[in-house]
Amino acid sequence: MMARDLHEAPAPETHPGPSPARRPGGRWLVPLLVVVLLAQMAAAMVSTAVQQTPTIDEPVYVGTAAEYLHEHRVRHNPEHPPLGKLVIATGVALAGPHVDTSFTGDQGRVGRHLLYESGNDPWHLMLWARLPVIALTLLFGLVVFAFARELAGPVGGLVALALYAFSPDVVAHGSLATLDVPMAGFLLTSVWLLWRARRRPRLYLPLAGAALGAALATKMNALAAVPVLVVLAGVSVWSAGPPSRRRTALLRAAAGAGMVAVTAVAAVWVSYLIVDPRLRWTPQQHVPTVHGLRGLLVHLMPFPEAYRDGMRIQFGLENRPWQGFLFGRVYEGSLWYYLPVALLVKTPLGMLALWAAGAVAVVTVRRWRPAAPYLLAPAAVLLATAMEASRDFGTRYVLFLPMFLAVAAGAVATLRWRWAPVATAGLMLFVAVSSLRTYPYYLPYSNEAFGGPARTSQRLHDSNVDWGQDLGRLADRLRERYRGERLWLVYKGSGVPSSYGIEATDPRAVPVQKVRGVLVVSDSAVAKARGRLAELIDSSRPIDEVGHSITIYRR
Repeated sequence: MMARDLHEAPAPETHPGPSPARRPGGRWLVPLLVVVLLAQMAAAMVSTAVQQTPTIDEPVYVGTAAEYLHEHRVRHNPEHPPLGKLVIATGVALAGPHVDTSFTGDQGRVGRHLLYESGNDPWHLMLWARLPVIALTLLFGLVVFAFARELAGPVGGLVALALYAFSPDVVAHGSLATLDVPMAGFLLTSVWLLWRARRRPRLYLPLAGAALGAALATKMNALAAVPVLVVLAGVSVWSAGPPSRRRTALLRAAAGAGMVAVTAVAAVWVSYLIVDPRLRWTPQQHVPTVHGLRGLLVHLMPFPEAYRDGMRIQFGLENRPWQGFLFGRVYEGSLWYYLPVALLVKTPLGMLALWAAGAVAVVTVRRWRPAAPYLLAPAAVLLATAMEASRDFGTRYVLFLPMFLAVAAGAVATLRWRWAPVATAGLMLFVAVSSLRTYPYYLPYSNEAFGGPARTSQRLHDSNVDWGQDLGRLADRLRERYRGERLWLVYKGSGVPSSYGIEATDPRAVPVQKVRGVLVVSDSAVAKARGRLAELIDSSRPIDEVGHSITIYRR
């Protein structure tokens, strides 16, 4: 049944939807709109990157990237493979920082030493480290457009690209030197190439395997999608081949799936060989022993030992008793519904509506039904895996959803319903306005139903709101309004306050009655405050806030 539907799918060139590019004088309209959408996205990401201090994870990745450049070996941060950090390393190389190769310390200290103790300008270095990820995020926007255009024509492509370009989560994390957007984008690219392989498998299957390997070589979260993409590779070969006996078709499909898997494995090995052709590996941190089925799976993985040790560390992290926060509730462990609820809070309302309509459309409309397994199955498996994880830290773990569902939503505008184009345009305008209103505070975004960015900290924490990004803005605010006052600071982040001119004392180190003056607390610390910090906050008066992520109190 699947094979017959795939053969019946119309070619993109015969899509019945309107095509502005075919109108007289409209040849350049679609490319112009693509450039405009990506240009506004680039402006939002670059200007945000310029203003934000290092988030919690960034110094680790930047420090590791500098190690790759100067020591040519994998030493720190094995829980994440090298490729994403090699992307960051291109910006680090262009920044040309001084690197103290004699420094010893854990991966967090290495990054902070590079940024704050080696004579480098942290603003300059962080911007250059972020620029390659920004460029990659924009390229993935072209993939979103191309994929949706093949399904629903130029109008569908523009709708998908607009949803992607105005996604607060994509803009927020696409402007950081982190790994979430690169992993999700490589996965989407692999799925798009598998979709194209339905017509030219010999060309696109190896490319799809390389893109899948790039995702695996960026973050290990992508492993959950491997079985799905391997099956999709077989489906693509099955649908591409001429009518033949069932056994022959199955053999061709299996060969295509095997090609994708082997190419992906090879891409992972290449990422490690780029860092160190000798593949030296000596763990710099404790590698836990993993027993049972997990241990067997890690042992059988056809990847370098550093990758397998990284998997063991990841499993060890999953076993820790992490603390979460959701709608005022502090809890131990994880909640299976955390990510769906967080997505409801942090996704523009119009985008949620278009995602839902797009998912329904690709399942129910016959001409788009062949694309449903490609767009929905990988996203569903990855979402289910993320929901089962032990760390309820943010929607960054499901950044593939704004990409895959944007492509699906592109079909909505070309539905043969009288009000479909008008409704789509109205929802798109709502999305754009909601996204632009939050500029430049994309990390703490929440939609209008939940009070906007100013209220996000009441419902969520960590990378949803406060990831240490506003230390520089805090320094400016303190100089402008609170110069000369006694400062007390509880900061959650990897930045070093004194490097930005903030001289403050931790109020938790002295008796409560001695804390007088200006008390500054990161909102993630406010959300989970207990004991002395809770007493301090309860007996203080909030007077100001910075970036919707830091609250200033008067005592």
